[in-house]
Amino acid sequence: MTAQINLDTSLHRIVIVGGGAGGLELATQLGDTLGKKRLAQVTLIDKSRTHLWKPLLHEVAAGGMDLDTNELEYLAQAHWHHFRFRLGSMDGLNRAERQVYVAPTFDEKGDELIPRRVIPYDTLVIAVGSTTNDYGTPGAAEYAIALDTAEDAERFRQRLVNACIRANAQTTPLRAEQLQVAIIGGGATGVELAAQLHHTTRQLIAYGLDKIDPEKDIKLSIIEAAERILPMLPERLSKAAEEQLKPLGVHIYAGERVTQVTANAVQTQNGRMIPAELIVWAAGIKAPDFLRELDGLETNRINQLMVRPTLQTTLDENIFAFGDCASCPWPEKNTSVPPRAQAAHQQAMFLVKAIKSRLRGHSIPAYRYRDFGSLVSLGKHSTVGSLMGALTGGSLFLEGYFARLMYLSLYKMHLYELHGFCKVFFDTLARLITRRTEPPVKLH
Repeated sequence: MTAQINLDTSLHRIVIVGGGAGGLELATQLGDTLGKKRLAQVTLIDKSRTHLWKPLLHEVAAGGMDLDTNELEYLAQAHWHHFRFRLGSMDGLNRAERQVYVAPTFDEKGDELIPRRVIPYDTLVIAVGSTTNDYGTPGAAEYAIALDTAEDAERFRQRLVNACIRANAQTTPLRAEQLQVAIIGGGATGVELAAQLHHTTRQLIAYGLDKIDPEKDIKLSIIEAAERILPMLPERLSKAAEEQLKPLGVHIYAGERVTQVTANAVQTQNGRMIPAELIVWAAGIKAPDFLRELDGLETNRINQLMVRPTLQTTLDENIFAFGDCASCPWPEKNTSVPPRAQAAHQQAMFLVKAIKSRLRGHSIPAYRYRDFGSLVSLGKHSTVGSLMGALTGGSLFLEGYFARLMYLSLYKMHLYELHGFCKVFFDTLARLITRRTEPPVKLH
């Protein structure tokens, strides 16, 4: 049975699918303007009940960030900012009737919590992000963890803590793979995770796990198919990151394509076997598979929806798509806009203005991506990056404490868009105080 959700048809119905960084910022901004003034009805759909800024998943996985204190409740955000939240996962679309199909939701026992629904729209925005692409590598889905969601990150963290507790309690010598972590993919996520793990595992062991020697027993490896880590960023950043990682004992295997993942090892095309008790797949992305079958909308080879420079899908002007799930043209580089947090933020702010213009009957200008550079956090140790654009008149290489402050400010900017200055200021102040009375790493 399919339930029909009857929204107020006297208002323009804006439905946003996906509550990631861009989707939630868009829903919040439209709710604070159009929703609050009852100029439109804004609805956000997401399969999760809570939101966490995706670039922080590596910190949750390493135990350096408590998920419970940093995730945001969608229902609360919707109440505060005048939009509606609907729990569920989009699995179909009827463009002729302008209807979104939402799959049924089940509780932890497997009982149906919410039946299948049909949600009507006048303007639809798809911002469902991306998932890790394992390229069909044998064993990857069974034995490697992909950090796509907060649940994935928390699952890895629990396995890491259990692995350390198990090793500390056993009376037999460590096996070859025991307490070794293999990270497949040397992009920003893989590099940041390796650096964060070096710091937090030592913090964890300091809390009474005295039979483990972190310098000798814990080994971290990054496996990258390209000839260097951070292959999509300037070579200078790659070299700087490598210089920071090597003194930490992180083994870097560049130019090694993974051909198989087993329960306790990673095999590369050169025949190398890299033992590992914990394996993370952080190489490559693709948009969710269901986008390929959305009532004929055009997609590319990695399932991204094809959009015009206005971020409207190529076959339907009433449907917008942005963020990692969309392939948006970048004319200056003759390619597509890269899947970065700064792109999703820029596109969300563009769509706030574009949707308002559309409701007034005005034309929508073309979106232009502005590359402000990249920052890669190496945990408590350092940050490397480059700034680009009007601020510098070119590019400026950053490293060390100042780069670390710039990196931290990116998350605060995201929170500012969601909550405003006062809440961000007082939350930051409160956490600076409470962190002094808490362990620096989550222990359970």
